[in-house]
Amino acid sequence: MRWWERVGAWDETHRFAIDATAATLLTLMVAPLNALGGQGYSDFASWWAVALVVPLAWRRTRPAPSAAAVFTVALLHFAAGDFIYAADVAVLLALYSVTVHGPVWAYRTAITGALVGSFLLGAAMLLTEETSVEGSVFATFAIGLMSLSVFAFALVRRSRRERIDSLVDRARRLEIERDQQALIATSAERTRIAREMHDIVAHSLSVIIAQADGGRYAADQDPAAATRSLTTIAETGRAALADMRRLLGVLRPEAIAAGAGSGVAPVPPGARPTASAAATTGPVDLIPQPAVDDIEHLVEQMRGSGVRTSFVRMGTPRPLPPGTGLTVYRICQESLTNVLKHAGPSPTATVMLQWAPASLVLEINDDGRGAAAVGDGAGQGVLGMRERAAMLGGSLTVGPRPGGGYRVRAEIPLPRTEEDR
Repeated sequence: MRWWERVGAWDETHRFAIDATAATLLTLMVAPLNALGGQGYSDFASWWAVALVVPLAWRRTRPAPSAAAVFTVALLHFAAGDFIYAADVAVLLALYSVTVHGPVWAYRTAITGALVGSFLLGAAMLLTEETSVEGSVFATFAIGLMSLSVFAFALVRRSRRERIDSLVDRARRLEIERDQQALIATSAERTRIAREMHDIVAHSLSVIIAQADGGRYAADQDPAAATRSLTTIAETGRAALADMRRLLGVLRPEAIAAGAGSGVAPVPPGARPTASAAATTGPVDLIPQPAVDDIEHLVEQMRGSGVRTSFVRMGTPRPLPPGTGLTVYRICQESLTNVLKHAGPSPTATVMLQWAPASLVLEINDDGRGAAAVGDGAGQGVLGMRERAAMLGGSLTVGPRPGGGYRVRAEIPLPRTEEDR
């Protein structure tokens, strides 16, 4: 902030003290001039000067009452036969102050009063024997011109102040809006990360728990099955760890830069990280997000967990908008996780992916417990799936199937291609 900006800010915060000091100094200057006397001057000239100048102490804090007091005192001493004092410069100062700082009605009244006063002064001077017609006309014109000049300058100053105030208010509102947008964006990002964390952790832990239980029961009779369960647990844990690192890398951008400079090649698009690749602490942040093509790997993982799962494709696949593939994958992942957690022993599940001209339909059916399944009441899976579908303008239907089992059906709208049109 420059020095004159600091002075201006200090002046704005100490208006009354500065104006009172200026009024006192002006009184000390004009009161002796009034007391010198002369033609048309009364014996109370010094007191008239004090009465004219003192109200200027409130010229910015109370502009309308201050101007009214100055104009009233000027009218009174004019009516008393004292035409012009040196202290009458307070009238112009009051006119300027009320125009810059006062309401509209106040400065309109003030300029009207100043012009009427200049006319009355010329008329009164014409009635005296000492003043000629030319002199009275000159006095009326001069005082009226000074009043109009002060008024015009004050209007320009007022316009500039109002513009500055509007810009300051706009800047303040923009700062508030920026902060609100930042809070909204932060909340949305937290919600997105929470959904991703839920999908990764819930699915992976469900698979790990199922494999651990199966391996424990099969350890005595079928050691090879227990070994396979342990292998699946290790691969699922490593894959979940890789997904967690990639997700948390959003919160630590420096990890991405460090990984990019480590010389380790990223996983090619469409490929899943192997166990050995996930075991190394390479640039897991560079692994692409899962998409529709990874649903088949998800189905295979469910089969390895002991759930008989089939995968059906219908229609012709085509490129998806950014984020749509991840949404479809996460809905399928959460649905299969719920099958693993709530469908009961030995369920059968079917994943159907149908490409329609205007939408992509994902449907997961199982023959498990359906409405009889009891949840823990703490899950956010269905809510997260609904939010994901709603963000893309789609819909999600969940509920028991007729005849038993459970169904999750998501329909995501897709942009029409040139061939469809």
